[in-house]
Amino acid sequence: QVQLVESGGESVQAGGSLRLSCTASGRTFSSLTVGWFRQAPGMEREFVAGIYLSGAASKYADSVKGRFTISRVDARNTVYLQMNSLKPEDTAVYYCAANHFSRRSVKAEDMDYWGKGTLVTVST
Repeated sequence: QVQLVESGGESVQAGGSLRLSCTASGRTFSSLTVGWFRQAPGMEREFVAGIYLSGAASKYADSVKGRFTISRVDARNTVYLQMNSLKPEDTAVYYCAANHFSRRSVKAEDMDYWGKGTLVTVST
């Protein structure tokens, strides 16, 4: 089993920055693929970013490319999501999710473990 805990969500003004953290426990973190997803009120959950084994590769949704950066520090069992140039449409609950690297996927339906989320609110 893997437990994931997100932190770092808060209210910011448009154009601002936040860094979200996802800390894992319960399994060898370095063997996990980790993704960030978000769900805005009344909207479906969507993929934001994902990072593969050892950070060798990462993937981003088109809507956040160039503004968000995902990274991992395996020694800290933590994945980060640096969010810059935030827009009101980035307002959502952000979830961290993970699966074993052998799945080679950052799709939501392939994730085995989920955190409870952290709220990001971007105001004009």
